[in-house]
Amino acid sequence: MDFPLAELCADLRSPDPAVRDDHAYTALAALVPRLNPEQAVELGDAMAERFTDPEVQARTFAPLILAALVKHGHYRPSWLAAFAAWYPAEPDLRGYDAELGWLHAVAHGADLLGAFGTHGEADPELLLALGAARMVAPTAQVWDALEDDRLAHAMARVLLRPGLTDAQSTGWLDRVAELFAAGRPGPVPAEASNTIRTLWLLHLCAVRGVRPSRYGDEPVVPLTRADAVARRLVELLAIPSPYLG
Repeated sequence: MDFPLAELCADLRSPDPAVRDDHAYTALAALVPRLNPEQAVELGDAMAERFTDPEVQARTFAPLILAALVKHGHYRPSWLAAFAAWYPAEPDLRGYDAELGWLHAVAHGADLLGAFGTHGEADPELLLALGAARMVAPTAQVWDALEDDRLAHAMARVLLRPGLTDAQSTGWLDRVAELFAAGRPGPVPAEASNTIRTLWLLHLCAVRGVRPSRYGDEPVVPLTRADAVARRLVELLAIPSPYLG
């Protein structure tokens, strides 16, 4: 990997947030549009390998670079496979750490999920299933840094895919139905709280549409099967919130 990519990739593992986030991530993201196809593949492969890195900050910053690559038209099935193995299983869901800075596994992974959602070679049903698996995975961490917003937006981006059927657009919610059906009186488990808040935001996207990018002034676009998604979301949200009409 040619300089400065190798050096920047090394810095992207740094536990120092000034080195990792302010310097390496910012510089790599700016370089992505200027990479040739060979460099893009090399960088993407290096980031895909990071999903098994022992350092949490290395794992959680890899999807940001992969998302930038996919946004600029680069894609390999092996990148999606590596992401699929990591995202629902990542155990460290802290948003921010006083020493490491932003970790944001759920949010950064959601950005990559949404980027994959816009790429025609990535299976939308697989992506929706991954988002559902991340929501319902048992955890003690209540998302407290707008992870629910980021994941809902990512799922909405996948649900913009042309050609989706009602069944494809809502089938992933069966995982959520299982989680809610298993609920018992008492404190709400963290994963249930995370899921409920994500679904409320996704319902808003189904009703009002969504901008494909988190930043920018693109027009709002309706989900491909917005009515079916909205109906199923209300059915499920009425389980923990029975006062819904």
